[in-house]
Amino acid sequence: MGLTYGYDVYLRPWNVAGALTAVAGLAPPSRDVPPLDVTLPGGERVTLPFTSGFGSEPVDCFGSETLNLDTSLMFPVDDAVRAYAESYGLPPEEGGRVRIGYVYLTVRFRSFLDPGYAALEFWAPTSGISRLFERSASIRQTFTGLAAAVGGVCCQFDRGDGGPGEVCWVSGEADSPPAPSSRQLLPDEAS
Repeated sequence: MGLTYGYDVYLRPWNVAGALTAVAGLAPPSRDVPPLDVTLPGGERVTLPFTSGFGSEPVDCFGSETLNLDTSLMFPVDDAVRAYAESYGLPPEEGGRVRIGYVYLTVRFRSFLDPGYAALEFWAPTSGISRLFERSASIRQTFTGLAAAVGGVCCQFDRGDGGPGEVCWVSGEADSPPAPSSRQLLPDEAS
């Protein structure tokens, strides 16, 4: 099994609809798939330029613990993104950004760390994208900027190994030190 690195954004449940709308803003400007209509547990509806289970049928999350999305996201070019893009023949697009995808997104309406928070968990599907997530400052800035923009309380880099994640943003303080190795940081400790 390959590497499964990712970024986790923790936020209050009432911010999920706005967060998903912000994630849609990171999608490529041209749609390769029909829009996906999602009804969230509280009844809010969002239309996204992604798929769920690689399909575009409407999704109703009433009574669900999670929402799984297959996304393609645009990231600004830095040395790591440029090297990745060149190795896969991905030209920069609008605004000098590069399309990376699939990036899997699991929305947990009640996070594992604290059920009073929701989590947006962005996962790399391949070892190559996992390494890119680890090496790219622009990708880290994209996810920490997303956390800040959507009322997040914490953003962490997760190596998917069951160990504590590396905290990379807490309540507006970029580049916070890594979480203590003895335990994971709870979202309510981050605010």
